[in-house]
Amino acid sequence: MPTILDTPSLIDAHGAPPKQIAEHVGRVATGDTRVSIAVMRSPRGWSEPSQRAQFDEWTVVVTGDLHVESATGVDVIRAGQAVHVAPGETVRYSTPDTDAVYVAVCMPAFSPSSLTRLGPDHPRENDQQD
Repeated sequence: MPTILDTPSLIDAHGAPPKQIAEHVGRVATGDTRVSIAVMRSPRGWSEPSQRAQFDEWTVVVTGDLHVESATGVDVIRAGQAVHVAPGETVRYSTPDTDAVYVAVCMPAFSPSSLTRLGPDHPRENDQQD
């Protein structure tokens, strides 16, 4: 029988100005460690520190533009597009030009211990710090 998940869990987000994370499936919302699915609402001007995750992350942009900065430059992911970030890649997400709504899917499920925050400035090299 299908299980209806009525209300997502709201999670505090890094970065400024504040963005909203509504986790529908994952460690916080459902206790699932296999996958997390969250809807992000980022205001124009939002950015967060660079990060390196130990999980696969797929992001589908629903509205607006999401900037994904990596060692190769900045990719602008527009509404209707998606991006995949593999484990170990260093990225920095931001929404400098528009408000954005996007859905992030992480496998295994997101946890703070599986993410290394690297600071406000994105390193342009493939550093391997843990």
